[in-house]
Amino acid sequence: MKEHARVVVIGGGAMGVSLLYHLAKRSWSDVMLVEKTELTAGSTWHAAGLCTHFAHNATIMEMRAHSIRMYREGLTAETGLPTGFHPSGALRITRSEERMNEFRHVQGIGDFVGHEFNILTPKQIKDIYPLVELDGIIGAIHEPNDGHVDPTLATNAMATAARNLGAEIVRHNPVLSLSKNASGEWLVETKQGTITAEHVVNAAGTWCREIGAMMGLDLPVVPMLHQYVVTAEVPEIAERIAAGAPELPIIRDPEESWYLRQERNGYIVGPYEKTGHPWGADGIPPAFGMELMPPDLDSIEHIIAMAMERVPALANAGIKTVVNGPITFTPDANPMVGPAFGMANGWLLTGSSMGVMEGGGAGAFLADWIVDGAPPRDALAIDARRFGNFADRDYRIDKAVECFGLQFGVHFPFEEREAGRPRRVTPALGQQRAEGAVLGAAYGWERPNWFAKGDTRDVELTFRRPGWLDAVGRECLNVRDNVGSVDLSAFSKFEVSGPGAADFMASLGSNRPPVRDGRIGLMHVLTNRGGVASEFTITRLAEDRYYLTSAAFAERHDEDILRSRASNGVTITNLAERRGILGVMGPRSRDLLETLTQDNLSDATFPWLSARTITVAGIPVLALRVSYVGELGWELHVDLDRFGDVYAAVAEAGKPFGHAPFGIYAVNAMRLEKGYRGWGSDLTTERTPLESGLEALVRTDGRSFIGREAMLERDAADTAWRMALFSVEDDGVSLPFYNHTVWQDGKAVGVVTSGAYGFRARMPLVLAYLAPKASDAPMSIRVIDRDLKITELLDVPYDPQNLKPRGVVAQIQQASKVG
Repeated sequence: MKEHARVVVIGGGAMGVSLLYHLAKRSWSDVMLVEKTELTAGSTWHAAGLCTHFAHNATIMEMRAHSIRMYREGLTAETGLPTGFHPSGALRITRSEERMNEFRHVQGIGDFVGHEFNILTPKQIKDIYPLVELDGIIGAIHEPNDGHVDPTLATNAMATAARNLGAEIVRHNPVLSLSKNASGEWLVETKQGTITAEHVVNAAGTWCREIGAMMGLDLPVVPMLHQYVVTAEVPEIAERIAAGAPELPIIRDPEESWYLRQERNGYIVGPYEKTGHPWGADGIPPAFGMELMPPDLDSIEHIIAMAMERVPALANAGIKTVVNGPITFTPDANPMVGPAFGMANGWLLTGSSMGVMEGGGAGAFLADWIVDGAPPRDALAIDARRFGNFADRDYRIDKAVECFGLQFGVHFPFEEREAGRPRRVTPALGQQRAEGAVLGAAYGWERPNWFAKGDTRDVELTFRRPGWLDAVGRECLNVRDNVGSVDLSAFSKFEVSGPGAADFMASLGSNRPPVRDGRIGLMHVLTNRGGVASEFTITRLAEDRYYLTSAAFAERHDEDILRSRASNGVTITNLAERRGILGVMGPRSRDLLETLTQDNLSDATFPWLSARTITVAGIPVLALRVSYVGELGWELHVDLDRFGDVYAAVAEAGKPFGHAPFGIYAVNAMRLEKGYRGWGSDLTTERTPLESGLEALVRTDGRSFIGREAMLERDAADTAWRMALFSVEDDGVSLPFYNHTVWQDGKAVGVVTSGAYGFRARMPLVLAYLAPKASDAPMSIRVIDRDLKITELLDVPYDPQNLKPRGVVAQIQQASKVG
C-alpha cells in the first residue's frame, strides 16, 4: 500500500468505486480506495439493482442516466467484463389523475434533458405487460431505457477499469482516524498504515456517519431497513421464456408502494412500508459487513398481497429468499455529493438510498467537481451543505422515516413535508400563526408561505392552479396599494470584517462592492468556470466592516465560499441565528414606520439602496432601503430576540394604513413582475451572470476576480445561453412553476426556471433560459399537458422605470394630495 495519494476514497460500494474510476479516467491516476471489508459490503451487495431515469430534478435524472449508460455498454466495452445489465424498461402505473400529472411533468423534464418517457393508456400498458390486471388503473409512464443491473458485477467492473487506469484499491483496511498535518494535508490512519492525501472522500455508505465523525462532521444520514422477496419459479414467466418472449419490464405501483421485476424465471417484489424502521441510527455494529437482518414479513405482507392482486402470477410462486438489509436515507432522500462543510479538500459521496442506481453518475459528477474545481451541473439538490446544524439526531431520524414512507409519494410543486419541524423559529411565530400563516420550512426556519384569511388552510396539493392563489393575490395587491410586512429571517446573514475586508470584497465577485459607508450593492460570486456560485446583498457599514445577506438555503454553501476565499486580516461571522429580518413594503411603508421612529426616513436623508441604524418602537435596527418586491420599502434587521417585538409593533401601527402580512409566495410573484432573478432557481453554476441577463451588475474593467475570464469567454462563444422574461398564455387552469420545457417548431429550445402569476401585471410570468438554437419564431411551454404560448417581454411588466422603490410615485401621490 502506498503512503501518499492525491485522493483517498473511503468506502468500496458502487459510489466510491465509481468515483475512483472516474477520477482515474480524468487522468488523476494517483488515487486510491480503502475498504474496511470487501467491495460492495454494506448496502451495494444486497441491492435489487433497479436503474431508472425517473427523477424530479434534471441533475439527478442525468446522474441516473449516466449510470445506465455505463452499466449498459460503457464498462463492458472498456473492460470486457459483464455488468449483468438487463434493458427491460420500466412502468409506473397509477389510478390517480394527479399522479398522471406528475408523470407528465417528469416527461417534460426528460424532453429538455433528452431522455425518453412515454405516457400510456391502459390498453398500451396491457400490451407491454400482459400479466397485469388493470382494475382502476387510468394510465402509466413508460421508461423504455430503464433496466436492472447486478450490483456486484457492476462494481467489480468499475474496480477493474479503475485499476487498469492506475488506481489502487486496498481491501480489509478499515480507517482508524482522520486528521490534518501542518501543511493542511489529510492523514488517513488505516489498519495497514497511514496515508498522506491531498483530498479525502467519505463514500462510506452505511458507515458514513462514523467516518464523518472522524472528519468532525455530524452527517444527517440514517440507515433504514428495506426488504424484498425473491420468489421461486413463476409458471407464467417460465412459459414466456420458453416462448422466446422478451423480459418483462420493471413495474411499480406508487399508490400501493411496491416494485416488481423479473428475476430469471421468477420475481423480485420490493415493498416500502408507510412506517419504516431505522437501524443503527446511533452507530453501526463494528462487526457488521455483509450480513442481513432476519425477515420481517409481517410488516410487508399486506403490500405483497396488493401486488399479487395486481399481478396474479406473483401469487403462484413460492418464496425463495427474503432480503432485509439497511439502505441509507438523508432528510430529503437525495444523496450528499460535494464539499464537506468547513473542510478544505474534504468531500462527501454518500447518503444515497439508491446507491447502485445513482452511483455511476454520482461518481462521475464528483470526479468532475474535484478535478475542475466546480460542479459540472447545478448541484443544489445534492450539495452536501444543504443541511445545517438544525439537522440533529431527532430531525434526521424523523425525516428518514418520512422519506422511506413516501418513497413513492407524489412530488408536488409547493409541497411542504411536516416531519422534523419546527427546528428554527423566530419569536414572531405565535403571532404569525394567529394571523393565519400557512408555514413552510427554509433551511430549518419556519416562515409564512401565505396567510389564510377566511380561506381554508388545508388546500389540496396539485399540479394545476393551487387553492391558495387567491389569498396570495390579495397579499400582492395590498402591498401594491397599502403596506405589508414579510418575515425574511430565513435569509443567510454574515459579517465580513477586519483590515483586509475592503480588498477582499473588491475581489469577491463580478460587481464592485459599495464604496461608501451606508450604501448597498448586489454582487455575484462566480465559480472558476464563470457560473454563478452565490449572490450577496452587500451593505458597507464601514471601510473594514460589511454586512452580507444571501439565500436561506445557501447558508453553509456561502459560508464555505467566504471562508475559503478570505485572506489573512479578514474575519467571517455567521449571523444567521442572531438576527431576524422584517420587510416592510408598499407605498405607505414610510408613513407606517414614521409612527414608530424619530429618525428621518425622507428620500433626501434615507435614499434608495442605503442603510442606517435607526430605532423602531424603541428597538435598534439596521434598516436597509431595498425591496425585492418592487415597491417602496425597508428591510429591518434586528437582534433575533427582539424580532417578535418589532413584528408586533409594525402590525399594530400598520392598522390605520391597511397593513397586512404577506408570505414568500407573494414575494416570488412580485419579484417575477420585476424580472428579479432568484439564486438556486434562476441563478446557478451552470450559467454566467451575463447569460442570466445581469449585465448591469457586471463590472470587469480594471478588476480581477475568480471566473472573470471564463465568463467573458463563454459570453463571446456561440454556445452562450440567454435568460428572458416571458408572459404566458392564461388558460385559467395552469400555474407555471419550474422545469417546463420551452418549445419552438417542435424542438426543445429552453427551460423554465421559475414561474408565478403576477397579480399586479395581471398575467402569468416565467423566467426561462434559451439555448443558442432558439430563434425569433413563436414559442410555447408545456405545463403538464397544456401547451401555452409565451411572449418575450422586452421590459418588465410592472413599474419598468423602477420609480416605486425609489419613492418617486409616493412623492407624486403626496404632491397631488397637497395640491
